[in-house]
Amino acid sequence: MKTENESKAGLLSRIRDGRDMTLRQQLRLTALLSVPAIIAQISTVAMQYIDAAMVGSLGASASASIGLMSTTLWLFWGLCSAATTGFSVQVAHLLGAKRGNEAKSVLRQSFAATLLFSVALLIVGFSISERLPFWLGGSADIAENATAYFRIFVLALPALQLNFLAGSMLRSSGNMLVPGALNVLMCLLDVVFNWLLIFPSREISVMGLRLFVPGADMGVAGAALGTVLAEAVVAAAMLWFLCFRSADLKLAGTRGRFRPRKKCLKQALRISLPMGGEHAVLCGAHIMTTVIVAPLGTVAIAANAFAIIAESLCYMPGYGIADAATTLIGQSLGAARKNLAKRFAHITVFSGMAIMGVMGAVMFLSAPAVMAWMTPDADVRELGAAILRIEAFAEPMFAASIIAYGVFVGAGDTLIPCAMNLFSIWAVRLSSAALLAPHFGLRGVWIAMCLELCFRGFIFLFRLMRSKWLERPSVALPQTGT
Repeated sequence: MKTENESKAGLLSRIRDGRDMTLRQQLRLTALLSVPAIIAQISTVAMQYIDAAMVGSLGASASASIGLMSTTLWLFWGLCSAATTGFSVQVAHLLGAKRGNEAKSVLRQSFAATLLFSVALLIVGFSISERLPFWLGGSADIAENATAYFRIFVLALPALQLNFLAGSMLRSSGNMLVPGALNVLMCLLDVVFNWLLIFPSREISVMGLRLFVPGADMGVAGAALGTVLAEAVVAAAMLWFLCFRSADLKLAGTRGRFRPRKKCLKQALRISLPMGGEHAVLCGAHIMTTVIVAPLGTVAIAANAFAIIAESLCYMPGYGIADAATTLIGQSLGAARKNLAKRFAHITVFSGMAIMGVMGAVMFLSAPAVMAWMTPDADVRELGAAILRIEAFAEPMFAASIIAYGVFVGAGDTLIPCAMNLFSIWAVRLSSAALLAPHFGLRGVWIAMCLELCFRGFIFLFRLMRSKWLERPSVALPQTGT
């Protein structure tokens, strides 16, 4: 009997070899790729839950200092992810076209290009770290902790970039299991490191025994450092597997140049620039949302931060399925199989909408319990539960936008989807939030978010069904030909 990995490899080979696939095989391959990717995404969210719960025990001020900086950190992380995608999409197309040596060449070039990019981001981030809390509307009592939290993360950007790169490359080859397993490990390491770094030395009781636990008593900074250390360990493990064990992309025993070539960079920029620009403007919108929320007070800032983390558990399955969609679409188009790519697009998008619809219903029912687990502050818990329940109604359409975007990325079609995201969040969300916040407070901001996500899902579904994204030529095609 075949193992799960052998079944997955056999199904992927059907794409690359041009063999027919039944609907059952398509569904099975989608599930085999999606489930580990979903586990990886959920483990990432679990890390945020852990950080939020541990820091939440320090009080609303500590939570607000993290919430204030989170949107700007997402900007930096998103730019690193976009830089990675420009290379991993090329690799997926080349593997689909059975051009493994060229895929390895792109991988080598991606190391140098993305590391240089992350160092540039590090310099920018560190230079603005001291003033950033005040630019975002934060008060002086949370600025010191907010700056320390932000600085630790930006100093670790090169390690995080390598983590993104290795994971994305493995996923582009169809290996979702290793990134998923290592992300679970990262979650466990985060618990250990946070336990040692956030709190002071103390005694705990385990089954009646009194145990001494050492602690660095670093508070908010300890939460950042614990997460960074966990990410660094996993980045090293991910890189080792990619370079020495990956069936499709192993570099050990091969030769090639790491200096980026013009052709490879041009393809990467064509894919990454719209994504990076979009992410920058989207995070600018999220930062503007933070500016709208900040004057509502410390309770609103903390509730907003906790609710964003709590809601992410609902949409992480969508991002996991989107990762699978990018791989399936990329390899199908690399193999010049447009009809198969279209079928995979429909399977991933509509299954994701169903899953996130169920997650939204669960979140609506469990919102008070989730917030109670994350913070002891009664006011923060009450407000956070209320806004979580508002957002639960948007989850199916949010899934449509997330996974359809992953489909378009797999096709190397990023410009128009990026423009759609920008229009939706700036024209619908921010304008609605600005109108509703003065009358309904933080609830008004989240009503605006719910309306915008439904609108965004509709326009992405419309573009998916029109199938124009299939018309973009594969990056695996000869660049001098058609």
